[in-house]
Amino acid sequence: MNFKIPKKPDIKNPRSALAVLFITVFLDLLGFGLIIPILPIFAKELGANGLMIGIIASSYSLMQFLFSGFWGALSDRIGRRPVILTSILIMVVAYLVFGHAHSLLLLLLSRILSGLGAANLSAAQAFISDVSTPENRAKNFGLIGAAFGLGFIVGPPVGGWLKDSFGIQWVGYAAAFFSLINFLLALLILPESLPQKNTGSRLWQNPFKNIIDAVLDTRVSPLFIINIIFITAFSMMQITAAILWHERFSLSDAEVGYTFAFVGALAVIIQGTLLGRFTARYQEKKLLAAGTVLMAFGLLSMPFVPIHLFVPLELLALVLIGFGNAFINPMLSTLLSSEVSSLQQGYYLGTLQSSGSFARLIGPILGGTIYDLHYTMPYVAGFLLMAVCFMLSLRLHNRIAQNPT
Repeated sequence: MNFKIPKKPDIKNPRSALAVLFITVFLDLLGFGLIIPILPIFAKELGANGLMIGIIASSYSLMQFLFSGFWGALSDRIGRRPVILTSILIMVVAYLVFGHAHSLLLLLLSRILSGLGAANLSAAQAFISDVSTPENRAKNFGLIGAAFGLGFIVGPPVGGWLKDSFGIQWVGYAAAFFSLINFLLALLILPESLPQKNTGSRLWQNPFKNIIDAVLDTRVSPLFIINIIFITAFSMMQITAAILWHERFSLSDAEVGYTFAFVGALAVIIQGTLLGRFTARYQEKKLLAAGTVLMAFGLLSMPFVPIHLFVPLELLALVLIGFGNAFINPMLSTLLSSEVSSLQQGYYLGTLQSSGSFARLIGPILGGTIYDLHYTMPYVAGFLLMAVCFMLSLRLHNRIAQNPT
C-alpha cells in the first residue's frame, strides 16, 4: 500500500509532535489491551494446553522478530509516517480475524497478523529519537511506556466486560474499531519526523544475524543481552498471570481485566510522570540496575501471595514489577540511542525490538510449559533470570564509569 509522504515539515514544536505520536501509540495499544489479558483464558476455552498457549503467544512475537528490523530500516529509508500508517491497517485486519476466531487455527492466524503490524514499534521509537534532545530522550522514550499503560487502564476492563457480556467477537470488533480511528487520526495529523532519509539502508536483513552482530558489537552488546534475558523473564509472567489469577485466585475475566488495568495505571503514573524526575536525578545505568532488582523480587512474589491477601500483596508485587519495567525498557532504548549515529537509529532500535521479540518467542513457550508442571515455576525462573540481568547491569555500569567517553 502506498501513502504519499508529505514534504518534511519543520517540526518547530517537538512536544506537539510527541503528543500526536502518544495518541497514535495509545490507540494502537488500546486495541492490544482489549485482547491480551483474556487471550490465555480464551485459548484454554478452545482446548489449548500450556504449551499451545505459549505457541499462540509466541506467534505474535515471531512476526515482530522477523519484521521489526524491516520496519525500522524501511522507516529510515521512506519515513516514519507511512510505516506507522501501513502497520495500523494490518492491525485492523488482525482484530477482525480475532473476532471470528472460533478455532485455535484462526486464533493463531490473528496473532500472526497482529505481530506483523505491531513490529512497527521501532518506527515509533525512531520518531521519538528524531525529535528528542539528549537531555530529554529518556523521558520521551518513557512516553511509549505511558501510552502502553494508559491502553492497559482502559483496554483490559473493557475487554473482560465485552467477553463476559457479549462474547469474544465483540472484543475483536472493538479492537478493530479503535485501530481504524487510530489510522484516521494518524493519517490526518501525524507529521513526518525523519530528518534525513537513508536511501542506502538494506530493507531486509537476517534478524538472527542482526542480533548476533549487535551482541558482538562491544558498544551495545550488554544492552542487547540484558534485553533478551529481561523480556524472557517478563513474558513468562505475562502469558501465565491471567491463568494464575483465574485458577488460583478465582478471578473472573472482568476481574483479571481490572488487575491488568491496575498494571496500566502504574505504567502511566511511573513512566508518564515520575520517570522524568528519576532520570533527572539518577544516571540511566543506575536506574537500569535498580530496575532489574525490583523486577526480580516482584516476579518472585506473585505466586506466593496468600489467596485471601490478593489485595494488597499481589498488587504490591505488581508495583515492584511496574517500577522495574519503567526503569529497564526506556533506559535500554536511551542508552542504545546514545551509542549509535542518527542515521542508524531506526536500524538499531528495530534490532533491539527484534531481540525482544526473540525473547518473547522463548518466554511464553517456556512459561506455559513449566506452568503446567507447577504454577510457581515461571516466577522462580524469572527471578533467577533477573538476577543475571542485575550482574550484567553492574558490569555495564563499571564499564561506562571507566570509559565515560
